[in-house]
Amino acid sequence: MSERRIALVTGGGSGIGRGISQRLAEDGFATAVLDLNGEAAEQVAAESRQKGHEAVAFGGVDVSDRAQVDDAVRRVRERFGGPVLVLVNNAGVSDVGRFLKISDETWNRVMAVNLDGPFYLCQAVVPDMREAGWGRIVNISSSSTHSGQPFMAAYVASKSGLVGLTKSLALELGPDGITVNTIPPGFIDTPMLRDSEERGLLGGSVDHHAELTPVRRPGRPEDIAAACSFLVSEEAGYITGQVIGVNGGRNT
Repeated sequence: MSERRIALVTGGGSGIGRGISQRLAEDGFATAVLDLNGEAAEQVAAESRQKGHEAVAFGGVDVSDRAQVDDAVRRVRERFGGPVLVLVNNAGVSDVGRFLKISDETWNRVMAVNLDGPFYLCQAVVPDMREAGWGRIVNISSSSTHSGQPFMAAYVASKSGLVGLTKSLALELGPDGITVNTIPPGFIDTPMLRDSEERGLLGGSVDHHAELTPVRRPGRPEDIAAACSFLVSEEAGYITGQVIGVNGGRNT
């Protein structure tokens, strides 16, 4: 990377977001770690700083609230002294339950975080990217968009919408030097996955499902971070509007 650029990662305090935040900091980006959990965001940023990288936590940010998003982007610009040119929309929530039991409140909350949030973030940073003539947006969707998932209708619908948003923005923003891609992770070993295992929601253990995966292991946050690192690089400038599956061969 020939010049210092600012990267913003939502949901950067744990799991996949943690891995992406730390990888981008290692890659030389001034990294803003956004998360609703301020302590988690600060821990991730602090670990990167201890390694000599530039990272700052921005906690207590609810991406479903446009005012909070706009304020956070403003604070990131002020803190780092420049525009956000890399955006990774990773923050997300899920819900498990029968379709007919989904309440309006649950449906709206899942949509607000998983789809409205990326919409707000993109609108907040795209003007700066356009002015710079360069930008990278990576949306973390879900492998469940390939084939659906029972008892997760709201989550799958929201992530499928994120894939559609990715493709539309790629076509619209390409002439401005901005690429937009999505990574749908598949079976990544995160605290959220382990929680689902403990609650009996996986239909078997993590090890059991790993044995059903072609590469015979669960994914790691670092696997997603590596793909994201490439997609935000100069070398990936001819890749846009793509769905880059990182799932060990579970979906092809």
